[in-house]
Amino acid sequence: MKKFSIIYTFVVILAVTITLPACTKLKDTPYTAIISTSFKPTKADLPSLVGAAYSQWRFILLDWNGLWRAQEVSADQLVIPKRPWGWFDDGVYQRLHKHTWTTDDDVVKQTWSRTYAGITNCNRIIYQIESGLIQIAEGKEATLAELKVVRASYYAILCDFYGNVPIVTKFDLPVGFLPKQNTRLEVYNFIVKELLDNIPFLSADNNAATYGKFNKWAAFTLLAKMYLNAGVYTGTTKWVECVAACDSVINSKAYILEGAQKNVFVTENQNSKEIVFALPMDEDYTNNWNAFDLHMQTLQQENQATYNLKNTPWGGICGIPQFLSTFDPADARYQRNWIKGQQYTASGQMLYVAQGDFAGKPLAFINELPGLEKGESVHGFRLGKFEIKMGATNRLSNDYPIFRYAEVLMMKAESLLRNGDANAAAAIVTQVRQRSFAADPAKAIVTGAQLQLGSSYAYGQQDKVNNQFTNEGGADIRYGRFLDELGWEFDQEGHRRTDMIRFGVFTKKSWLSHAVTNNINKTLFPIPRTEIQKNNNLVQNPGY
Repeated sequence: MKKFSIIYTFVVILAVTITLPACTKLKDTPYTAIISTSFKPTKADLPSLVGAAYSQWRFILLDWNGLWRAQEVSADQLVIPKRPWGWFDDGVYQRLHKHTWTTDDDVVKQTWSRTYAGITNCNRIIYQIESGLIQIAEGKEATLAELKVVRASYYAILCDFYGNVPIVTKFDLPVGFLPKQNTRLEVYNFIVKELLDNIPFLSADNNAATYGKFNKWAAFTLLAKMYLNAGVYTGTTKWVECVAACDSVINSKAYILEGAQKNVFVTENQNSKEIVFALPMDEDYTNNWNAFDLHMQTLQQENQATYNLKNTPWGGICGIPQFLSTFDPADARYQRNWIKGQQYTASGQMLYVAQGDFAGKPLAFINELPGLEKGESVHGFRLGKFEIKMGATNRLSNDYPIFRYAEVLMMKAESLLRNGDANAAAAIVTQVRQRSFAADPAKAIVTGAQLQLGSSYAYGQQDKVNNQFTNEGGADIRYGRFLDELGWEFDQEGHRRTDMIRFGVFTKKSWLSHAVTNNINKTLFPIPRTEIQKNNNLVQNPGY
């Protein structure tokens, strides 16, 4: 049981009437009456009070057609192919794979509305505290600082996803208020300033009280991510600044690498010393249907018997064979994070395919996929990075690590590499790799020269359904080996689209049924058409 997730749930129930769907609906008269002026929280009440500010993170990232899906299914590691039993759903997953999404697609609309709802929650609580509706006797400055950092984390999502978005920091706004649009540079500068201004007031503790919250080190990690991607967001790189932010976390000695990467992703992972910032989950308290259901999205229906699941899985998402082929078979991340080969019941009996072209044959997952438009039961390795516990419901209870210490190390390594210190970068990458090659330590070692090589990914279309094949390779990708390292360490964690954009690959390479677009505009998603219609201050992103 994750105590902090109970706090989230309790606060969400209190705040359900105050969560707004979009930035253009920022005021409603009942809101200021939600919490009585007679409520004077003590220090013990503050986590519950602030919990409402965090609650949208889970909806943004993991709910149906959320940020996780947009980040992964648009990239070169994961795909949702059409299956004999479904997974076409008006073609939304195919459009993500092919980069042909529209201003009306659900991932476009949901990421906007869910993220601005989080911002509105933050603005509401900040307003209630600053106006005296909520009177805090102790810890007011730290509470406000934390809320502003949480708000900055939501703007970081918008900066990466849409670029040019309105910055709204007020809650008490006039009826009919329509926010003005800001440039991506202005959004970036706002986020960085908010972090730098408020980090000094955050807790330096890393314990149960700060778990699932922004302490100093989680905020420094977010700052490092902004600096890491500054070249994309602003046109000016910030490698030195990224290293400094990472060093703040490293020098705190608050976190370590787990002895095995898998320890970060087990069901009861709340005590992991590698997790910097997590979304607490518990199947008993995190109770909306799609709260965290990757196992349902990836496992075959027959796999219900493998894990004695309470519900029948849906058999959809899988790994792209070209990506899986880049792994060293000796890599523990390949061995433990992907469900492959013959499948069995919990008692050890072989499972057989129930439907489709392979009906009656052994259910054995193979690293093959004909194309986006055809995937049978056996096609594609399935997602297994997050432990699937025996008897799980449709919701996993694993806490979701948004930031972990391995990412801090790899951000520092990439910044050192790009700033000319390849050998120092290689030493850090080797440190991260060592736990995944415990049986063959020599394979963990990577050199500075290797990190400057291209990628081992065999890019090119590999669509057998439509007989479309190209041979592009990855040797021409600058620092492509480092991009490979990011792929091996962070697959299934919702990072890949952002990483590919930073390495200049997202629109320049083909994979499976995705063809090169050569369209730099596709590095941003469009502003939802519904938002443009509601607010004439908004200008659509180029190319849409």
